[in-house]
Order: sequence, then C-alpha cells, then structure tokens
Amino acid sequence: MLRRLHIRHFVLVDELELEFGPGFTALTGETGAGKSILIDALKLALGERGDASVLLPGAARAEISAEFDTPPQLAGWLDEQGFEPGETLLLRRVIDAQGRSRGYLNGSPATLAQLREAGDALVDIHGQHAWQSLARSDSARELLDAYAGAASERQACAQAWRVWRDAEQQLQTARQDAGQLQRERESLQVELAELDRLAPQADEWEPMNAEHRRLAHAAELIEQLQGACVWLDDEESGALRMLARAQQALQPAAAIDPGLQPVLEQLDQLHTLGAELGHELAARLRQADVDPQRLAEVDARLSAWMAQARRQRVSPEQLPAQWQQLRARQQELEQGADLEALAARERAAHAGLREAAARLSARRAGACERLAQGVRALMHELGMQGGDFSVALRELPQIQSAGAESVELLVAGHAGAELRPLARVASGGELSRIALALAATTAAQQPVGTLLFDEVDAGIGGAVAHTVGRLLGALGADRQVLAVTHLAQVAAAASRHLQVDKASRDGRTFSSVRALDAPARVLEIARMLGGDASSETALAHAREMLQGAVPEPAPRARRARAGAPRERSTPPGSRA
Repeated sequence: MLRRLHIRHFVLVDELELEFGPGFTALTGETGAGKSILIDALKLALGERGDASVLLPGAARAEISAEFDTPPQLAGWLDEQGFEPGETLLLRRVIDAQGRSRGYLNGSPATLAQLREAGDALVDIHGQHAWQSLARSDSARELLDAYAGAASERQACAQAWRVWRDAEQQLQTARQDAGQLQRERESLQVELAELDRLAPQADEWEPMNAEHRRLAHAAELIEQLQGACVWLDDEESGALRMLARAQQALQPAAAIDPGLQPVLEQLDQLHTLGAELGHELAARLRQADVDPQRLAEVDARLSAWMAQARRQRVSPEQLPAQWQQLRARQQELEQGADLEALAARERAAHAGLREAAARLSARRAGACERLAQGVRALMHELGMQGGDFSVALRELPQIQSAGAESVELLVAGHAGAELRPLARVASGGELSRIALALAATTAAQQPVGTLLFDEVDAGIGGAVAHTVGRLLGALGADRQVLAVTHLAQVAAAASRHLQVDKASRDGRTFSSVRALDAPARVLEIARMLGGDASSETALAHAREMLQGAVPEPAPRARRARAGAPRERSTPPGSRA
C-alpha cells in the first residue's frame, strides 16, 4: 500500500506531501488543476523515464519520493539486489536541470530498471487509454496469462523455445559449414598428432627441467661432492678430525675450570652434526651418476616440448592447457560433423517445446471463458446491456517463445452486434467501460497492493457512473485504490477524497492538494455536479449522493486481504 508521496519542484508543484490510507481514494479538481501531475510524479518514482522538462520553472532539480509497505513477494528480491529490507519501501527519484536522473531505493542508489521491477510489484496503473495496448496481441496475451496464473508455464515454454532454437541453429550451421568444418577437422588432426605423441602433462615441465640440469652437470656435481667430503672427513685435515682434536685439548681444561663444560658440550654437538652431514654427502655421492642415456632421453623430450610450444605460440608452461583446448575443439568438430545426432537433438528439443506450449495453451484455454464471463457481466453493469466479450486464441504458424497462439480480445458493444477486435470499437465511452471492466476483472489476480485508475471513467455518466463508483469501492475493499475522476458519482463512492487546486502566487501558477473533510466534500461534489455549486439544491444533491454511497470499510479490506498493512492513525492529508 502507498503510504506517503512527497513531491518537490515538479511541474507546477513547489512542495507537496500526501499521506494515503487503505480503501478507495478519489482525486478530483478543476480541469487543468494538475490531477495528472500526481500520477506522473508517482510514475517517475516507479522508474518511468523523465527529463528536465518536468522541473518547476527556475528549479535546480525535482525530487519525488514514494513510501510503500514492503510486500512479502519483494523481500527476497531486495536481498538479492543488495537493498536493505524493512517494513517500508522508499523509492526516490531526482532529476536535475541538465536532465540527469538518479534513483534510490531505501536510501541506496538504484537503476531505473530496478525501480521499475519494484514498482511492478507495488502498483498497477490503469490509464484512460489502457485499451490501446490491449489491442496488441502481445499485451492481450500477457493480460490473459496473468489472469490465468500461467507464469510458470510461460517461463517453461520460453526456456524450451531457447533450447530448441539453439539446437536448430547448430544443425543449420553444421549443414551450411560442413565443408569448412571438415577442412578444419583434418588440419586439427595433423596438428594434434604430434601433440598426442608428446602428451605434455600439466605438472611435468618444472621437474623435467630440474632433472635435465642435474644430468647435464653430473660429472661436475660428483667432483664437487667428493671435494666437500674430503674437507669434512679427511683423516688428517678434515673438519671432523680438527673438532675431535679440539675436544681432546679442552677436556683437561674443563676438569680444572668447570665453566668450560658448556663449551665442551657445544664442540661435541658440532662433531655430531658434522658426522651427520658427512653421511648425507656420502649418500648423495652414491646416488650421483653420469647417465648419458637418460640425459639423451630427457634432452630429446625437452627439445620436442619447446618446439611444440613455439609452433603453438605459447610458453612451455602453457603447452598442456593448449593441448587440452585443441582436443576439446576436435571433439566439438566431431560432434558438429554428426548431422544425424544434431538432427535427433533438434527433434527432441522441438518435441519438448511442443509439450511446454501445449501446457501453456491448456492453461490459457481454461481461463478464456472465465475472463470473458467476468468482463461480460461488468459490461452489462456498466450500461452495455446485451454487449458481448470474448477472448480468442489464434494458432500461430510456428511456436514462439510466448507459446503457440496469439490472443485477441473481441467485443460487441450491444445486443446483435458482431464480435470485433477491440481496436475496431469506435466509441470512446465503450472503450473506457471495457477497459474498466477488464481492470476490475483481472485486478483480483494481481499481487500488487495499490491499483491506480487515471480517468478510466472518461466518456460515461448517469447511472453507469454510479456503477463505476460502486465498482471502484468494491475493489477498495481488499486493496488500496486511487482514482483520478471528474465524475461526482464516482468521487462520492470513495472512502477518502483529495482535491487538486491551482492558484497564482507572485505571478506564477502552482498546484496544491488537500484532503477534504465532510463539509468540504459536499462542496466539491456539488461543484462536480455542475451549475451553481453554492446553491442549496446542488448542496442537497451532493449530500444525498454522499449518503447514498456506502464505500466498503477499510477494516474489512484488511481482514480480507492477507498481508495487508495496518491502518495508519494519521488521516490522509497534505502540506503545500
């Protein structure tokens, strides 16, 4: 539910803050007072595109903020998008004099796409020309799918279509490029023959280099090890012999001076360590051996490895990965050359698409008559007695991502008239009533908490206007309804009433909005009835209309609709 709307420096509004409640709220005012400004401001907060033309003349920037109760279905989305969740959801939009736009969601920067995605779960807007989009097959199909609850079937059909399209394109490419693929496959076979013989392994290059260095310098290594052994363990002048003599010379001195005992112990430790080093060097010397045959083998593999790396234009370390990439490409080419396997895959994918499309078609077919009956009944209530409405499914030549059929809305305005496409219905009044009937029929299937009707009652009046008012009031029983209207009968059915005024100040024109109390509502309803609004006759008529209209109470709405927000203690009002 929309809780609060704040507007600053937008078109004719200097600054305005409105609070909203549950139920049906009517928004009225003189022609040109700026009723549509509020709707346009809310649309901008919900992610619609805007430019510098929306700024109040002379202002540096325009700001619009809309605060909603957070619907349960958005909680997971907010977390995924990185926005801080809470009981309320604040959408804010700023547009400066250069036309630059910034969006915010709960105080964090947001893209227009993110604002629109959030807005789709918050508000459903029905404009006075809503029928124009419904004349298009794709819009009518989306309306029917939403009414039918076919989101999962539609998603499955779109996924199956993508799988089939991918398989079909691979098959077509393989058929068209068969000769080129064959030449590439033959060239790759020659290229891979030498690499397959070499079979370079990912953990082989460094150990092979180390072994080659050791084998190539084996004689030098043996000589150096032998020299080290002599210096360490020669019987006459080796280090171990010198350490032993030092120990022998120090032992009598340690007997005289006990303080020398630690030094004697350190000499003993050095002698022990030297002996261990001697054993290690001797073992290394036994292992060291000149092996010309092994050296030749390692040298040949090292040379072949480096030659292949130069041929592949990669470093020696990258050669194993390059080999695996070429083998993977060879496998792709082998699969691409198997036209029968590709054709079988395409047939299987198309069969899956037909099954998914059939499930979607069945869901649509089951909803067509239910939707038609609901709209037809409301058409009769809206003064189109004898009128007819139907939803037609037209089979497409080929299954598309959205299914196997197009959707067309057919209307007959009166008894005996032929059902015709919605776009060919000439009367603006009929179109407005049909759009309202569609909106009312499908509203129950929409998960949004706020329905906004922007003069969908254009072109109607009299008893039909009373019906429109009752209809909007009934919709307000289980969700928030906001309606811009010029009909007194519709405004009288509202549980809350906002009036838009336009006034001049310092040579400039500004729009403002105020919440009407009971006496002010009588005056506004009298004005909307026409004639002398201050006459007792008009005022009596207005009081009678307000007394006769019994809007659904908001508490019932909260009980009827799971997850509906708590009623605010502050009544709707405005500051201008």
